[in-house]
Amino acid sequence: MRMTLIPAATLMIAAALPALAQDRCTVPEADRRPVEELTADLTAKGWTISNVKTEDGCYEVYGKDETGKRVEIFFDPATFEAVGSDD
Repeated sequence: MRMTLIPAATLMIAAALPALAQDRCTVPEADRRPVEELTADLTAKGWTISNVKTEDGCYEVYGKDETGKRVEIFFDPATFEAVGSDD
């Protein structure tokens, strides 16, 4: 019995992960800061930004960080806090 519960629990958690990922940025449109402000903040920190798009309510930034590492990071559109990545 115990051996069948572990795979079942794993499947339930795996099924819930896409829903959790979609809810990481639930900021109303009126509360979003301009994407240009995020780009300026990151550029001032030494980042090179190649593209920014909105994905699942977050700003998704493509570019290179201050160390030159290629990044694809999601930012909260109200706080500009990093909330995850596709890496």
